[in-house]
Amino acid sequence: MPEISLRDQYLELIDNIIETTLKGKISSVEQVYQMLVKGITSGTGEIFELALSERLTNLETQVAQEKDDLKKAKITRSLRAIKTIETQWQRWQEQNKITEVISGYIKEITTVKPEEYLTVLCRIIDPNQKYPLNLSQLQQLAKNLQQFAIDKQELREISQGIIQGITSWQRIQENLLSWMYEQKGSLGFGGVASEKGPWTSWSKLVKSEIPEIFFKTLAQEKSVIEFTEENPNISISNWVELTIVLQFLQRGLINWFDQQVYDIQAGPKLSISTFLTFAVIWSQLANGWQNKQSQYSENASQIMLQILRTFAQCPYFPLHGGIFASFSGSYLRDAINYLDAPLKTVEGTQEKARILTLLGYSQRALGNYERSLNFHQEAVKIANFAKDEPCEIANLNHLSRTYVQQKNYSQAINYSQRALILSRQTGNRIGEANALVNLGYAEVMQAKETNIRETEVYETAINYLQQGLKLTEKLGDMQSQALCVSSLGIAYLITAEYSQAIKFLETAFNMSQIAGDLYLQGRSLAYLAEANYHLGNYERTIYTGCLGMYLLEQIAANEWRQPGGLLTILKGQIGVDKFHLYLQQHRPKLIAIIGVDGYDYLPKLLIKYQEE
Repeated sequence: MPEISLRDQYLELIDNIIETTLKGKISSVEQVYQMLVKGITSGTGEIFELALSERLTNLETQVAQEKDDLKKAKITRSLRAIKTIETQWQRWQEQNKITEVISGYIKEITTVKPEEYLTVLCRIIDPNQKYPLNLSQLQQLAKNLQQFAIDKQELREISQGIIQGITSWQRIQENLLSWMYEQKGSLGFGGVASEKGPWTSWSKLVKSEIPEIFFKTLAQEKSVIEFTEENPNISISNWVELTIVLQFLQRGLINWFDQQVYDIQAGPKLSISTFLTFAVIWSQLANGWQNKQSQYSENASQIMLQILRTFAQCPYFPLHGGIFASFSGSYLRDAINYLDAPLKTVEGTQEKARILTLLGYSQRALGNYERSLNFHQEAVKIANFAKDEPCEIANLNHLSRTYVQQKNYSQAINYSQRALILSRQTGNRIGEANALVNLGYAEVMQAKETNIRETEVYETAINYLQQGLKLTEKLGDMQSQALCVSSLGIAYLITAEYSQAIKFLETAFNMSQIAGDLYLQGRSLAYLAEANYHLGNYERTIYTGCLGMYLLEQIAANEWRQPGGLLTILKGQIGVDKFHLYLQQHRPKLIAIIGVDGYDYLPKLLIKYQEE
C-alpha cells in the first residue's frame, strides 16, 4: 500500500476536525488546538498551511455555487469549522514559531559541509535575525544538535561549546556590573584601573579556561591579537563558548545602559561605547586568526559586522557625532582602523552608509583627511540610493568639516550649503542646525585664511553659528549643541574676543563630556589653552593645554601637537620651574580626569613633541 503524502495526511486531519465538529463532538476551541498539536509535525507548517488554504477555498467555492438550502447550510457549518481551525492554526504558529525556527536552523547546519558549520552557526546566532534566540532557545538548539552529532565530531563540539558558553555567561550574569559599584561611580570601560576593571571582574567570575584567559589579556591591556598568538589552535568548542559569552556579555551591558536614560553619566553614550568596543574586539580576533585559523577569522569578521548592523539601527547612532569612546587601553587605541578592512567586503546597504559615517568622522580625528573624505563620499552615495536622508545630510556636513581641516574652504562651504538645502527640504532640523554651524565655521576659517579684516564678514558667519546654536538648544541635541558652542568659541578666538571664546569653549568641553565625545573635548581644551594664553592666564593655559593634549593623543588624534607646541613655547617663556609649579597645582584636578598614570605621562608627552 503506497505511503500517504504529508499533504494528504493534513487534508485528512482538517476533514476529521470538520466532521467531528459537525457531529457535535467538539465542545471547545481548545480541543481543536490539541488536535492540531497532535497532528502537525514540527517543521512542516508550510505544507499544513497549503492544505488548509486548499480546503478553505474549496468550501468557499461550494457555498457560492450550492443551490440546495440544506446542503448549503451543511457547507456553511463546515466553513465555520474551518475558520475555527484557521484561528487555532494561527495560535499553533505563535506557540511553535521558535520551534519551527530551531528546526529550520538544525536542518540548515546539518546539511552543509563540516567546514561551513561555524559560518551557519554565526548566522543563526545573529541578533539581527527576525527571531533572535534567547538563552533557553539556544540551549534547545544545542540539545537538538546532539541528536545529529553521534558520528560528527564538529557538531558535537559546537553543541558542547554552546552549552559551555551559556554556563559561563550565567556565572557572569549575576554580577555583570559589580565592578562599577566597586569603582564608586566610574562607568564604562575607561578610566578604570585594570585590577578593578570589568575584564578583571569577569575573569574571576567566568571559571572557564579560554574566556578567563581572554578577559585577563584585556585586563592587562594586552592586545586581543596577542591572545590569538598565544592561543592559535583553540578547539571549536572553545571558540563557540567564547563567542556565546562575548555576545551575551555585550547584550547584557547594552540592555542595562539603554535603561539608564535619565543618567547623563551612563545611557546612550555607554551603549555606543559598548557597541564599538565589542565590534573592535571581534575585528581584532579576525585579524589575529587570519593566518592561523582562517575559519575563525572569517566568522569573527561576520560577528563584527552583525554588531555594527545592530548599532546602525539604534535611535542613538551618532550620525552627527563621532567617537563616543569610554574604553581605554593601548589595545583599543587605534580601534577604528580595525573596522575599515572588513567593511570593504560589505555591499552598499543603509547600515553600511551609517557605519562609514562613523569611520569617516574617526579618520578625521586621526588626521587622515583623504580617507575621511572617501568614507563620507561613499556614505553619501549609499545613503542617497537607500533614501536615508538623515544619513546623507550628516555626511554632507561631515564632508564640510573635513574640507575645513584640509583648508579647502570653498568645498567646505559648498557641502554645508548642500546639507542646509537638503535638510530644509526634508524638514531635518538636526541636519539644518549642523549645516548652519558648518557654514558659519567654514566662512570664519576662510576669512581668517585670506586675512579679511571687515567685521561684517565675521558677523555674518557668526550669525550662522548662533542660528545653529538656537536650533540645537530648541531640539535638545547635546552632541550638535557641543559642536555649535565649540565652533562659536573658535570663531571668537579668531576674532580676538578671548573672553567670549573662553565662555563658549568651556561650555563646549562640559557638553562634550556629557555627550562622551573625546575628540571634541580635546579640541575644545586645545583652543581654550590658546584663549587663556592670549589673556596671559598661564596657569589656566597649562591646565587646559595639558588635558587637551593628553585626551587627543590618547585617541591618536594628530591635533595633540597643537597644545603640545603652545605648552612648549610657554615653558620656554616662564621657565621650567614655574611651569612645573603650575602643573603641580592642578595635579588633583588632572588626576580626577586622567588618573595618576595620565598625569605622570604629561612630561613625557611634551618631550615626545620636542623630539618629533
